[in-house]
Amino acid sequence: MSDFSVKPVLTGDRTVLRPFTEADAEVMAEIIEDPEVVRFTGAPSGELTLERLRSWYGTRSEQPDRLDLAVTDRATGELVGEVVLYEWDSIARSCTFRTLIGPRGRGRGLGTEATRLIVGHGFEQLGLHRIELEAYGYNARALRVYEKAGFVVEGVRREADLRDGEWVDWVIMGILDREWAALSSTAR
Repeated sequence: MSDFSVKPVLTGDRTVLRPFTEADAEVMAEIIEDPEVVRFTGAPSGELTLERLRSWYGTRSEQPDRLDLAVTDRATGELVGEVVLYEWDSIARSCTFRTLIGPRGRGRGLGTEATRLIVGHGFEQLGLHRIELEAYGYNARALRVYEKAGFVVEGVRREADLRDGEWVDWVIMGILDREWAALSSTAR
């Protein structure tokens, strides 16, 4: 089991996942502030200045315990979002996954492919045993993407968050290395 210090470039048919640089901060600021991203991921904690974002994205490649990759459109090179493996537990060989795709990356299969690329990297290259995630119960598009990638619903944290005056559920999903391996290459 290696750690997450190697930051790969992962290439699919539609997307290229690559390490972040400081230069990505401006585009990521737009994506993070997109109303739909805020609706499905929550508002950022604290003020997101361009300076803070430059520092954040400029240091992602130095983190040995997490893997943050920029999701880019392979055809144009445009940055459309991010995928992240984090909360790495080296003993349990597990981590948490999260993603966000901005408006220019939606509805074209980029998020689905990016999810499959990073999950595949986690199992096939990093030797992970388990990858888990949490998503709002009302985020139907994301839940479909995760199911297509092989994630299984493991439970629901009922009314775990208060969003805009309404109680909302968190759906907990996970996938194991043997489940990933059992998926046919056409299913992925």
